[in-house]
Amino acid sequence: MTTERVHSNYVAIWVWLVVLLVAGVLATRLPLGKSAVIGLIFAVATVKAVLVTLNYMHLKSENWLIYALAIVPVLLVIAMTLVLFPDIVFHH
Repeated sequence: MTTERVHSNYVAIWVWLVVLLVAGVLATRLPLGKSAVIGLIFAVATVKAVLVTLNYMHLKSENWLIYALAIVPVLLVIAMTLVLFPDIVFHH
């Protein structure tokens, strides 16, 4: 069984990561509530993590077992974020 690797355009991915970094930083300047800003920052960070894992860690060219192994920690992070989110947002 051979899997053909798909090479990514690393420069384009890097540019997207920089744009998302700037968007995450500028999200703190938006006239939104604190919970909305934190949610937006988490959403941007999630998109950046997906871009890195798919392109720089070459997960998009791997078989389903790698996805199965990678999804468990992602689910744990999502669960931990959902559990801690009210405590972080409504602490003060």
